[in-house]
Amino acid sequence: MKKSLKARNNDIANTSRQLEILSKGIFADGELPTFAAKISTTNQFPLRPKKLEVLQINLGYMCNQVCEHCHVDAGPDRKEIMTIETMQQCLEVIKKTEAHTLDLTGGAPEMNPNFKWFVEEASKAGIKDFIVRSNLTIIRANKKYYDLPQFFKKYNIHVVSSMPHWTRGKTDKQRGEGVFDKSIKALRELNAVGYGIEGSSLKLDLVYNPSGAFLPGDQMGLERDFKKALKEDFNIDFHNLFAITNLPISRFLDYLIASENYEDYMYALVDAYNPAAVENVMCTNTISVSWDGWLYDCDFNQMLNLKVASKVKHIANYNEELLQNRNIIINQHCYGCTAGAGSSCQGTVA
Repeated sequence: MKKSLKARNNDIANTSRQLEILSKGIFADGELPTFAAKISTTNQFPLRPKKLEVLQINLGYMCNQVCEHCHVDAGPDRKEIMTIETMQQCLEVIKKTEAHTLDLTGGAPEMNPNFKWFVEEASKAGIKDFIVRSNLTIIRANKKYYDLPQFFKKYNIHVVSSMPHWTRGKTDKQRGEGVFDKSIKALRELNAVGYGIEGSSLKLDLVYNPSGAFLPGDQMGLERDFKKALKEDFNIDFHNLFAITNLPISRFLDYLIASENYEDYMYALVDAYNPAAVENVMCTNTISVSWDGWLYDCDFNQMLNLKVASKVKHIANYNEELLQNRNIIINQHCYGCTAGAGSSCQGTVA
C-alpha cells in the first residue's frame, strides 16, 4: 500500500531524528560507549549471523490499540499493510528457506485482510512452526475476528500474547482503557479451545514489558506471579511468560525524552550489559521482513530503517547464502537486547 509523500517524509524525518539521538546521545557528562566498542571488548565484533531459524514477517503497522511503549508506533491510523504480491514473494522464499519458523507480527497481524490466506498458503509451502504475535484484544475487536481461536488451533499456531500485568489498572495504563477486560475474555476463549493448558501442544505464551523507564524483573519470578494471579482470579492458564526489555526507539524513546529519563535509562542498559546475552540475540538467527518486503536484522532495526548490510535487501531478491555472509547492523539501541539476562522476542537469552 502506497503512502503519501508527506507521510513518507514524516517517517524519514522521525527515523533520522531517533538515529541521531541514539548515535550522539543527549548526555550531560559525556558520550555513552558505542555498542560496537562494548562488544569489541569481549571479541564479539563484528556481530555475525548463525544458521537462519526464524523468518519474522511484519504484516502491517495497523493495530486496534495504541500502546505507550510500542516500538512499531502502531495504531488504527497506520495504513501500511503487506500486499498479497509481497506475501507471494514471501511464500516463494518460504518454499526454499532453511528457516523452520514463521513468526508473524505487526501491528496486529490479524488485521491484514489476507492474514488467513497467508497462513494457509505458508502451511501448504511446508511451514510447521507458526508464531502469531497477538495483542489478544483483536479477538474481541470485531465479529470477523471471533473465530481466531479456532483458526489458530486448526494450524497449531503458537500464540504469543501481550499482557503487561495481571491487574486491570497497570494493563490499561500501558495499553488503553478496557484492554485488560478484553484480554481476559480472549484468554478464556483460547483456553476453551485448548490453548495454554498443561500438556497441550497448543502453545500460549504471554509477553511482559515494563511500564516505565526500568528493566524487567526476573522472568521466572514474574511468570510465577502471573500464573498464580491469573489462575486464582480468572482461572486462566498459559505456558510461558516472556519478559522483554523496552528498547529506546519509537514511542518509548519519545517517552524517555519527554519524561527526562533517557540518560538514566541508557546508562542502566549499559551498566547491565551482559556479554553472554550477545551470543543469543535474536538478530543472529532471524531475518525480519517489513510490510513492504525490505529485509532487516531485526524488527527494531526495521523501525530505524537500518536495512541488512548485504547486496540482497528485498524479499524479491532473497538469497540465503548471501544474507548469511553479512555483518549485523548494530547501534546504541542494541544495549536493550544485551542487558541483564538479555531480551528477544522469545524472552531472555542468557
